[in-house]
Amino acid sequence: MAGGSRDPGRTVTSKVLSILEAFETSRGALSLTDIADKSGLPLSTAHRLVNELTDWGFLSREPNGRYQLGIRLWELAQNTGRQLRDAAHPYIQDLFSLTGETAHLAIRAGNEVLYIDRVYGSKRVPRASRVGGRLPMHATAVGKVILAFEDDWVRDAYLHRDLERATAHTHIDPQKFTAELVDIRAQGYATTLEEVRLGSCSIAVPVFHTGRIGAAIGLVLPTAQASTMTRYLPVLKGISAQIEKATARIPLETLIGVHKAPRG
Repeated sequence: MAGGSRDPGRTVTSKVLSILEAFETSRGALSLTDIADKSGLPLSTAHRLVNELTDWGFLSREPNGRYQLGIRLWELAQNTGRQLRDAAHPYIQDLFSLTGETAHLAIRAGNEVLYIDRVYGSKRVPRASRVGGRLPMHATAVGKVILAFEDDWVRDAYLHRDLERATAHTHIDPQKFTAELVDIRAQGYATTLEEVRLGSCSIAVPVFHTGRIGAAIGLVLPTAQASTMTRYLPVLKGISAQIEKATARIPLETLIGVHKAPRG
């Protein structure tokens, strides 16, 4: 069938999304053949849809014939979590100003933590992610603290997955990680030590919204500061309270675009 798919049951929407998803793990431009292979589409189908996406500005074609994500897609993506980002950004800036460390704001997006705002410090710390980037929840302080305050069924579902080991220090034993989450919930903060990138550690606290977990804020520091990073807890908790107050009148589901169950 001309222009068909290797899977005839796929919708046009799924084909378009698979093309965009092909760029998720690629840091460089892709050829049309690369896109077809990564999306599982026949070359003719990929060619037609890539041309349409290029016409709409969702992809851009380089002089050498390879493709990158287009500026139009970036423009639309800026609306993701925009209310929370806009409301919280002055406080994330304050967090950086008061600590001098890289500060960020994150929410849960499925089984990952999604970074929606970040202010970079001047210290040389290995960067694991960026604004708009995602990381496994169990390997990040922001992810751990969100997971600790989520409903039991969310934690259970997460712990029944195979936990990815990003470094030799990543906590992947389900029983030990469950105990760690209990401790995090009791103490009100989470830490990591070289669990995503060697050379860095992190600390995070939850941001609540009308009694429910909404997001998390955290700091990323050089490993050499791991033993003293809890000194930042007072400012982290203070900034968290300010963000909670600033966003209290915005419905949580509207604020972050992700359904959250009531806090237990």
